[in-house]
Amino acid sequence: MVVIGLLVFALLIAAIVRYTVEWSLPRKTLFGLVLGIAFGAVLQTVGGFGVDSTAIATMIDWINVVGTSYVKLLKMIVVPLVLVMILAAVFKTRAFAAMGRIGGMVIGLLVATTVVSALIGVGAVALFDLSAEGIVTGDLDAGSREAARLEVVEPRADVIDDLSFPDLLVRFVPDNIFEDLAGLRPTSVIAVVLFAALLGLACIRVANRDEGRAAAIEQFIDTAQSIVLELTQWVLRLTPYGVLALMVKVSASASWADVIRLGGFIVASYVAIAAMFLVHFAMLMLVRLPIAAYLRDTWSVLTFAFASRSSAATIPMNVDAQVNRLGVPEPIANVAASFGATIGQNGCAGVYPAMLAVMVAPSVGIDPWTVEFLATLVAVVAISSFGVAGVGGGATFAALLVLPALGLPVVIVALLISIEPLIDMARTALNVNGAMTTGVLTARWVEVENSVETVEVGTQ
Repeated sequence: MVVIGLLVFALLIAAIVRYTVEWSLPRKTLFGLVLGIAFGAVLQTVGGFGVDSTAIATMIDWINVVGTSYVKLLKMIVVPLVLVMILAAVFKTRAFAAMGRIGGMVIGLLVATTVVSALIGVGAVALFDLSAEGIVTGDLDAGSREAARLEVVEPRADVIDDLSFPDLLVRFVPDNIFEDLAGLRPTSVIAVVLFAALLGLACIRVANRDEGRAAAIEQFIDTAQSIVLELTQWVLRLTPYGVLALMVKVSASASWADVIRLGGFIVASYVAIAAMFLVHFAMLMLVRLPIAAYLRDTWSVLTFAFASRSSAATIPMNVDAQVNRLGVPEPIANVAASFGATIGQNGCAGVYPAMLAVMVAPSVGIDPWTVEFLATLVAVVAISSFGVAGVGGGATFAALLVLPALGLPVVIVALLISIEPLIDMARTALNVNGAMTTGVLTARWVEVENSVETVEVGTQ
């Protein structure tokens, strides 16, 4: 049974290789996603007919070698990718004031849209009248599955459980950059962003003082960026096969009873995500960008984000779409895409933790509809949105930051793990769309500012 299953999996990989030669990477990835769901559903159905479940579990373990390896490779490229993209973006502005304006606009927009997405998540909970009570007290094998899932969540929660928000803010600042480059802290990615920005500013100062070194510094940064992007492309080419393996595991091991029981939460999440997409489109319309043209230019990026569930892996495609199709200058595109993968993720850091907080609050005697609670929730979401990792699991980390900060239990995070992939795909697409929207708006506003400054100088 194991050998037959692995042979079928190998044939599915061969089908992707042979029949998708002329396809774009997003289309290949979606194909892998569909094949993985279908094959996983077949395995679950076969297991339901009494076929040796141990053999199926062993088969999935072997298939998951591909999926887990792909996820590890994604995590491997996140830090070097963010480092060189931010470094290149800062240096190519070649001006402190310009970098300050761009960075400020990007961060401001990302955090502001995350706040809006949190409020939309709160509205979705109210619209669907969701409560944590049915989830926490549901019939989940007499608590055995809750315990198993809590074992996954508690180690992450323990890392940040004793942190106050001042402590968390301090953790954003790197004290040993090699520790953060190794990703040894929950806030390592944002620490790397800060280090890269400071390193870029130092490069600007040195280049401005010594023109002879300016060319060498620029060549070094361009070379490092080219090397890291080449490595990233190697990993991205594996995406269809990694997604295939991951979706086989998800589909084969999914509890459809959980999906049905938590169907209201899934639907509410998608409604909130769709509503936030509409907010993005409204923002783009403010700068007179036709939505149909925008979707045409960014559809492949959103598709890849949806299938891969990784904001960080989408950074190169994100930057390419902004620069070559949306007309965003490269430094702004680099900052928006890189910051958007680590700061203010509208789906993972906004919608999701806000929904959980409002659902859980009544279980501990807190009225979630008071102005005080909602204001605190929005503030906590805004601050905790910094440093959410741009790979699968970022939403869980965001929820583990927000809930304890509000004095709420984290049990619900564990209980929703089984349906996470079903929602995370749409959340990731929303995260990436927020980054691209931010890049477009920043570019337009910087262009307007420059035009105003030129007019003022010309009239003097």
